[in-house]
Amino acid sequence: MKISIAVLASGRGSNFQALIDGVATGKVNAEIKVLITDNPAAQAIERAKKAGTPVEIVQSKDFTDRESMDGRILELLRRYKVELVVLAGYMKIIQSKKLLDAYKHKIINIHPSLLPAFAGTTHAQKDAFEYGVKISGLTIHFVTADLDHGPIIYQEAVDISDCTDEDEVMQKILQREHAAYKKVVDSFAKGRYIIDGRKTRYEKY
Repeated sequence: MKISIAVLASGRGSNFQALIDGVATGKVNAEIKVLITDNPAAQAIERAKKAGTPVEIVQSKDFTDRESMDGRILELLRRYKVELVVLAGYMKIIQSKKLLDAYKHKIINIHPSLLPAFAGTTHAQKDAFEYGVKISGLTIHFVTADLDHGPIIYQEAVDISDCTDEDEVMQKILQREHAAYKKVVDSFAKGRYIIDGRKTRYEKY
């Protein structure tokens, strides 16, 4: 069975496009119900329109606090009957306990480092390059109230030892992100993740 997903994105939406392409080619057994963005200028909106995916803009300026903003997102997720929430370059931290509880272990994020290294930053690739690490990578994890600290679903190491600047690091990791996110989102349609503390294991249906 296809899983119904919402994608939350704030910018270019390259991982969003990878999911669109994965759905179109049958590699991702999902239906993208809606794109939710906090940025009315996000390139992800054009990607959604080309794919025929509904777009909902939820900006912080329209709400008195973040709880109210996240509450609106929860309303939309329920309206579109979303089963899995996929963060793809969403630049807001989900803070609402109500939203996190309603979609416990049903919100996932991708981070461009091997967590817990370089957590809690929007410049993980730059930080890794400047630190001089030879191996970085990506992590797909469940979203919890603690930033970049949810149980880990998938990790992949990427050799960045030959990169000459942070842009090369970003591009090298991003290529692997696209494939990894498609694989993980597809897995939710074919099985379930069992979580024990910080450990996760996967069982096929």
